[in-house]
Amino acid sequence: MADAALRLQTLFEQLLGAPLPVRIRAWDGSQSGPPGAPTLVVRNRRALRRLLFKPGELGLARAWVAGDLDVEGDLYTALDLMAGLIWERGEDARTLVEALRDPEVRAAVRGLLRLAGPPLPPAPPPEEIRRARGHLHTKRSDRRAISHHYDVGNDFYELVLGPSMVYSCAYWPAPPADGGTLEDAQHDKLELVSRKLGLTSGQRLLDVGCGWGSMAVHAAREHGVHVVGVTLSHEQAAYARKRVADEGLTDRVEIRVQDYRDVADGPYDAISSIGMAEHVGAERYLEYAADLHKLLKPGGRLLNHQIARRPRRDESAYNVDEFIDAYVFPDGELAPVGTTVTQLERAGFEVRDVESIREHYALTLRRWVANLEAGWDAAAGRLASAGRARVWRLYMAASALSFERNRIGVNQVLAVKTPDSGASGLPLRARTWN
Repeated sequence: MADAALRLQTLFEQLLGAPLPVRIRAWDGSQSGPPGAPTLVVRNRRALRRLLFKPGELGLARAWVAGDLDVEGDLYTALDLMAGLIWERGEDARTLVEALRDPEVRAAVRGLLRLAGPPLPPAPPPEEIRRARGHLHTKRSDRRAISHHYDVGNDFYELVLGPSMVYSCAYWPAPPADGGTLEDAQHDKLELVSRKLGLTSGQRLLDVGCGWGSMAVHAAREHGVHVVGVTLSHEQAAYARKRVADEGLTDRVEIRVQDYRDVADGPYDAISSIGMAEHVGAERYLEYAADLHKLLKPGGRLLNHQIARRPRRDESAYNVDEFIDAYVFPDGELAPVGTTVTQLERAGFEVRDVESIREHYALTLRRWVANLEAGWDAAAGRLASAGRARVWRLYMAASALSFERNRIGVNQVLAVKTPDSGASGLPLRARTWN
């Protein structure tokens, strides 16, 4: 029966309550949907069983990671069309339970069940994290989550991130078409952080979540700073220590496998936290801010570089993205930038500057996706699994679109441990606008 694609299109449109904006090609070779649109390839009936046993984003993610679903055509366009359909339904979209009260939706689900074949739930792909019981954001659970994401293999990250090995938003010229490489833009971001922190020779910098050591090396080499970098990833630490040794900076840079909550050798003149605070969690964020405040000397500066989400009308309804939580950043949480600023000030900081660089992250992610696609055979074979490479391609492309469409943002928050005298140590005109 070579009509599976038309049946799928009809059933999906009944479930979504809107026209499907992409084409479908099914396992029987049939195709249906708008001509010229990107094609969602349903390789087998197992993809449907994944969706039926885990309706929503997690089922789709499992099918994608396992290779049961694919996209032919421009991935960005396909994701944008599908995300637009979902986003337009908004926060008030009906739940699955509410939807199943509709006879047409129930009929569509029964149709999918018949089309899916024998109702055996497929096992999740091996790239999905296996959950351990217990509280979130303990030191043990954070170590496990960080290891899942960062201990994928340094060679894999080199392929994706390029020589800079900076895994956070770059800082691009305006417009980026005027020139400059990803490496140039990452250098400019590290220098931007250094300038905001006012780094000078002889100071002590704590780099929280130091990654592969890029900020630590930059601060020591370019500004003569003594740096302690902390990470929970053993693979990152080994890579960073080798970089430090190769640069001849072992007298100025120390890389530790250590939780930031265990750092006890303050005070520091400055602290950089670049792309780390997303791992902290809402319940622990005030503790995080207070710990960093204690580690700074009076007048010391914190540069907190952090992804933010849009605020919700009902903040209690916020749920972590299922795909990201299961495959990318386990236990990661995003907060609105206003919440972050409030928590930093509650911990005693004076927030002096908030700069949004949202568009810069979209440009960065598109470069990372291009790197991954250019080295796909190595990424999906020698350096990692095909499933892991598919995780990264999907999450980075979808994230690029989210930044471009203002669904998420990224902000650099400069805060000072201002002393009782009120002397912040900042110039009267800290920034110059073009």
